[in-house]
Amino acid sequence: MKYTNPIIKGFYPDPSVCFNGEKYYMVCSSFQYFPGVPLFESDNLVNWTQIGYVLTRENQVKLENVSSSGGVFAPTIRYNDGRFFMVTTNDTMHENFYVYTDDIYGSWSDPITVAQGGIDPSLYFENGRAFFISNGTDEEGESGVIQCEIDIETGKKLTESRCIWKGSGGRYLESPHMYKIGQYYYLMAAEGGTEYGHMITCARSESVWGSFESNPCNPILTNRNKAPYLIQGIGHGELICDRYGDWHIISLGFRQIGIWAPFHHLGREVFLTPAKFNSDGWFSAGADGTCDFCYEIKGDFSQEQRTLYTFENTDFNIDWSYMRRPRMENYLLSQGSVTLTGSEITLDEAASPTFIALRQRDFCMELSVDVKLEASDSETAFESGVTIYSCENEHFDIYLSKQDGDIYAVLKLNIGSIKHIEKKIRLQSDCARLIVRSDNFSYSFFVSQNGEETRLGSGLSKYLSSEVSEGFTGVMLGLYAVEDGQAAFKRLEVRYD
Repeated sequence: MKYTNPIIKGFYPDPSVCFNGEKYYMVCSSFQYFPGVPLFESDNLVNWTQIGYVLTRENQVKLENVSSSGGVFAPTIRYNDGRFFMVTTNDTMHENFYVYTDDIYGSWSDPITVAQGGIDPSLYFENGRAFFISNGTDEEGESGVIQCEIDIETGKKLTESRCIWKGSGGRYLESPHMYKIGQYYYLMAAEGGTEYGHMITCARSESVWGSFESNPCNPILTNRNKAPYLIQGIGHGELICDRYGDWHIISLGFRQIGIWAPFHHLGREVFLTPAKFNSDGWFSAGADGTCDFCYEIKGDFSQEQRTLYTFENTDFNIDWSYMRRPRMENYLLSQGSVTLTGSEITLDEAASPTFIALRQRDFCMELSVDVKLEASDSETAFESGVTIYSCENEHFDIYLSKQDGDIYAVLKLNIGSIKHIEKKIRLQSDCARLIVRSDNFSYSFFVSQNGEETRLGSGLSKYLSSEVSEGFTGVMLGLYAVEDGQAAFKRLEVRYD
């Protein structure tokens, strides 16, 4: 069967995968968004269904006042002796912790912290023992991939942390994962930074404590010199064996907006690349160590492509995300509508505005939704609408605003310290349809009343990209409300070409 990358589109970075003998399970980073750590299930490594989140309770993850691209970094999921474990970093709090569950469809435990520093933690299990791996600095001040043995029931360290590998020489060593295959312990990691120099490297040893020998052919997977090419940033991967005994690397990557336009705003997505073990016991990936758009995989199935998202066909507990610590009393959610009550918190703050969002999945899109301002304090300039959101500093907002008894449709472009109202028109009533159309390079914004559509303006997608906003997240398609008032959203459609 032929499949096309990315296998999961949109802002789902840092994928980690495990297999429980029946199905594959994947987790991804969530940063400042809540619930934390999206959780997926698959039968075939290509088609993935999100079944929930791992961190669903406020006591599991501290996100209050976390800036964009802070919070939950690089989770790892592991299955051992009937139990699932998810280990991650709250980078803002400088805390490594894990949670566990015996029911993958149920809730997860309270967090158990581990007194080992660094980021991108992972777990390795062997013969009743548990090893905790991260990249950081050990007790002797040695930096690199560090490891300790822990009591998996308590998180207590049973050994000192020890540096077991310093990488192959690339900057920003991260994402260490350990595997025992045959006689060797394989250590796979990422180097080069999660941008255009990203790469996957590996080392091996006959002991879990090393010493680890670097693969002489490192990097084993990278698109850093594959140009001009739309897929870039390949790295932060997980090695996995499928049901047929074939090996693959699931990794993050991103699609830049054009061959000669090095910007990406959809976020880091999930890519699948074939891998194989060579006669010398090392493994390599792709045809030439790079990731392409299309590959063949064994199995009798077809790749699923979802092109329509509505209130009716999405699940608010699975498909949608909030910002940091949502005030749930401000959200009234039903199958066919959303009613939002605004607060004093705006989208420009590292706080918890009234905001609920879907991830943008592809470049060419049309979003449309009916918005009605149902109630507001006549003394307050209440606003509610749609935000194309990258972070506090970069977002494009189209909204209805009630000011001194009049209703306006407004397009506001927020780029760094520039907060620019592109266009503002008075409306005939307090209900209108807001429309956003996009391609690789820009977003165009429209308002429709009584069947008459008016263009308010446009914004370039590159100003929402990681190259401009400097973050690790991707564009979210948000519904929001600000100040003292209430707005109802109906007939939502997000369509992809």
